[in-house]
Amino acid sequence: MILILKPSIDSETSEYKELEMHLARLQNIERRVHQVRGAEQTLTEIYLIGNTATLSVQEMKNLPGVDHVVRVSEEYRILGRHKDDHRSAYFEYQGVRFGQDTLNVFAGLCAVDSPESVEAMMKALQDNGQVCTRMGAYKPRTSPYSFQGHGKNCLPYVFELAGKYGIKVIAMEITHESHIEEIQEALHSTGNPTGVMLQIGTRNTQNFELLKSVGRQKKFPVLLKRGFGITLDESLNAAEYLASEGNQNVIFGLRGMKTNIADPHRNFVDFAHVPVVKRLTRMPVCIDPSHSVGSRSRGPEGILDVMHVTAQGVIAGANMILVDFHPDPTKAVVDGPQALLLDELPHFLADVQIARKAYEQRLALLQNQYSANC
Repeated sequence: MILILKPSIDSETSEYKELEMHLARLQNIERRVHQVRGAEQTLTEIYLIGNTATLSVQEMKNLPGVDHVVRVSEEYRILGRHKDDHRSAYFEYQGVRFGQDTLNVFAGLCAVDSPESVEAMMKALQDNGQVCTRMGAYKPRTSPYSFQGHGKNCLPYVFELAGKYGIKVIAMEITHESHIEEIQEALHSTGNPTGVMLQIGTRNTQNFELLKSVGRQKKFPVLLKRGFGITLDESLNAAEYLASEGNQNVIFGLRGMKTNIADPHRNFVDFAHVPVVKRLTRMPVCIDPSHSVGSRSRGPEGILDVMHVTAQGVIAGANMILVDFHPDPTKAVVDGPQALLLDELPHFLADVQIARKAYEQRLALLQNQYSANC
């Protein structure tokens, strides 16, 4: 059960202290307090964990400072959708809105290789009106002998160039909790010119201690990729690990499933789960066409498979696109064969807008049908 307090209530108010006294009397009920910071106000949510079935929703709503009450189901308690649950399905970060009703493109380098590549990428983004990107500093690899990323050494020039070209948010994978501190230090030393969205890669989806560490910090939002060989339910519960530690600003990423059935694509595309995740949870949903397809193959009409797959996800209602670009894919140190060229960026963005318009037209068609039936 979730008690959502009135906007004016916080831990210093008399109503909150009176509420605490009431809740302390509940037997075998654990309490967790979360604060949800929006653009204009901060809401306090109190999660009651335990045998809450016997608690009356109306009685809880009548307690001091309580605005409304949500009785949750067993699964996805914090991030899930529940009956009479009107909590928002979006958050804002660095002036950018991330929600189940928005679409943001994060085109960039899968792995940072040089300042020149970073600058060329960010200039192309600025020229095309983009304010988000992906930049890989820490790269978990299958082989211990493969390039593992430049790590903290590249962070200062990545952040400085982001500020120079107006990039507001960088999606950046981390593999260890120490990387959070390294990112914070680099941002501070460069004057906080940009923001970072921490990315949990598919190999770390069930690294529960890492999830807890990332969830305990509330400065950076989180992009959690679906585990490549586990069920959707297991991956959604991984997202709950983040939220249960306090960070509810989570985006769920679909990146394809590891199976030979997908051949010749790198992974079996799972973008049909875009509306499923949006139905089960309040998380925005990201698609990763680059790691799903894994190549620059084209259909007989000449359209890249990456663009076909992107369109499928966008038409299904995706809210974020994580896609690989590189100034010279032949020289990319990681995943060069799947990277798009910088001069393909305008075409890619225009193709995305066509797919987004189709999605919006589908919504309008449904609304017209609903209005006619009423």
